[in-house]
Amino acid sequence: MNTRHEIMVTARAFVKENVKKAIVYLVFCCIFGILFMLQSVPADVVLYAAEVCGFLGIICLLYEFYNACKKHLLLVELRNQVTFNIDSMPDCGTLIEQDYQKLVSDLFIQMKQQESVFMSETRDMIDYYTLWAHQIKTPITALSLILQAEEGDATRQMKMELFKIEQYVEMVMHYLRMGSMNSDLVLEEHNLEKIVKQAVKKYAAVFIYKKINLQLEHIDVQVLTDEKWLSFVIEQLLSNALKYTREGSIKIYMKQESETLIIEDSGIGISREDLPRVFEQGFTGYNGRMDKKASGLGLYLCKKVMENLSHRITIESEEARGTQVLLDLHTERIIVE
Repeated sequence: MNTRHEIMVTARAFVKENVKKAIVYLVFCCIFGILFMLQSVPADVVLYAAEVCGFLGIICLLYEFYNACKKHLLLVELRNQVTFNIDSMPDCGTLIEQDYQKLVSDLFIQMKQQESVFMSETRDMIDYYTLWAHQIKTPITALSLILQAEEGDATRQMKMELFKIEQYVEMVMHYLRMGSMNSDLVLEEHNLEKIVKQAVKKYAAVFIYKKINLQLEHIDVQVLTDEKWLSFVIEQLLSNALKYTREGSIKIYMKQESETLIIEDSGIGISREDLPRVFEQGFTGYNGRMDKKASGLGLYLCKKVMENLSHRITIESEEARGTQVLLDLHTERIIVE
């Protein structure tokens, strides 16, 4: 907190609030001066009385200004605290201040009650969907084992659809974990090529099924990150690239002389109007509405994860000419203790 700045703010506000008092004082001085002069009272006596009253008034104003600064600085400190406790508020000096503090106190109690109800409902919802996500894995695994014994085009298509279901379940699990992601982070040095190859291996069947060519360049880079969460981001980006690339190739490479991983596809691209909003929660854009199955969560989750990892993600795209997703994995801002 910049104490000097806050004192200046208080001084400006105090002067503005007390201008009327100064004007009233001068008006009263003029009235009494005129009355005393009509009664033949010497002018120096009138001036002396006005000076004494003015001196005492200045002392009172200085005392009020000191109390105003003290209260303002305390309230600013409370406002800047992570947790707000109404018991620490300054003592009331007037009835109006008491009314305001009572109003704040009532609102604070209501907020805490609503927060408690909301947290309880949120925990119930998270518990339900976590249980659902774990239970749904059982029939998925059973279907996967059944389909392994079958062959044919229809079977391969069913395997692809089953793979999509698995990915949607994984997205739900990561979405539920987002609230406690910071406590789940394990930041270590990892080989980026290993993480990328694991993600590519997971989608190998989809590459083959869709006949999409993969160009994976050598990536000899060590990055400070969380392997599980970065893998989730890369998998989501590969899923999007495969979803919107009907033919052609997907290229994964590092930008020269930087820690920026690029995932480039030759798909349908993103329109110029949609590009600024692709990371918004629930936003699907024109291509997503045409697909009718897009959730608008994939890129939103990628953005949130990258921010929590102190990485950056940007997208460059042109409609009908493909998309480039740039992952800046530079972690200079992270301090590992």
